[in-house]
Amino acid sequence: MPKPVAPYESRVPYDAQRIHAAAIYCSDGRVGDHFDDFLQNGLGLPRYDRIALPGGAACLAGHPQANLEEQGVVDELQFLVKFHAIKRVVLIAHARCAFYTERLELADPRLELVQRADLVRAAAFVHRVTGVQMIEGFFARHVDGRVRFESVEV
Repeated sequence: MPKPVAPYESRVPYDAQRIHAAAIYCSDGRVGDHFDDFLQNGLGLPRYDRIALPGGAACLAGHPQANLEEQGVVDELQFLVKFHAIKRVVLIAHARCAFYTERLELADPRLELVQRADLVRAAAFVHRVTGVQMIEGFFARHVDGRVRFESVEV
């Protein structure tokens, strides 16, 4: 049984103002800080709403291997649009994603092509089920020990 942890108080001040943006991305912890940095500093979206799961938006691209996740993400998106007034959705896929290599059994060179196409399919799906007009897609790749985010036209 884990040892009880003393209460922790974050040094980050609480800001109740919503920014009306959400991001859907992979839950891979190796790139979580990079996603936060990109969304907060690269796109100027502090306090964005998050939907993180293996493969990220891949579950919205029509893969039968992700049909269970699809409905959960749709429900969450619709909730956020209704109650958090989401007006902008950012979709991020990343290189060497285990969801694609293991669950979908894809390998290079096809892997990245499918991921980029999935961002396009997921964007159309998000628009259809939420009505959100501003949807952006990005592909994150590893370059010299860093993560670079490239825009994908969705």
